[in-house]
Amino acid sequence: MSQALALRGEYEAIVSLAGRTAEPLPQAVPVRSGGFGGADGLASYLRDENIDVLVDATHPFAAAISANAVRAAESANVKLVALRRPPWEKVAGDNWIEVESVEQAVTALGETSKRAFLALGRNELQPFAGAPQHFYLVRSVDPVDPPLAVPDATYIAARGPFSETQDRDLLTRHKIEVLVAKNSGGAATYSKIAAARALGLPVVMLKRPALPDAVSVATVEEVVDFLDHALTLSTARGV
Repeated sequence: MSQALALRGEYEAIVSLAGRTAEPLPQAVPVRSGGFGGADGLASYLRDENIDVLVDATHPFAAAISANAVRAAESANVKLVALRRPPWEKVAGDNWIEVESVEQAVTALGETSKRAFLALGRNELQPFAGAPQHFYLVRSVDPVDPPLAVPDATYIAARGPFSETQDRDLLTRHKIEVLVAKNSGGAATYSKIAAARALGLPVVMLKRPALPDAVSVATVEEVVDFLDHALTLSTARGV
């Protein structure tokens, strides 16, 4: 999204990153990194920096951040738009076991030893240490440190996006029997879902958490349209 905003000279945009990735991808606009100190801290930042519009483009599973964004925007009297890509929907050939939490995903793997690919964030892996009978394949941008306290796990440090062919090869090479993933939506990380379908593998799919009510759109283009409209209104009112 930063590229789309950078192309529009009338916007002075800044991207805020959580700071959890050691080497984040470069952005086309200025970047700040790290938390704000909750909704109150974010509201203070919005006021101090004279922000006109807050775009919540965080991960669909970062419900706490989205809730803070809504509260902060209301407190600072700032317009807010949430970029929420639609969740994936099952298609013919998919075998999904839908669960509400990581703990339920661990249970869904069962007692019998399986070879599982954990397509989750590093902070969501710890519950799987409670099921050490399984083999775990973990792929992440940054190394998993400390590693899971299980006897059999393989870690791959790699940054996507990946193609369906690459993920089919990965699943086949490691003899994966089940995929554990979050329903993130979008095309960038869908390759593993398509690969699992092609190989006839089950997917333990984490459902999305409930998100706060907010004006929301599904694409970057719609975000830009929202900003154009907001800018036009502000100009017409002399703000």
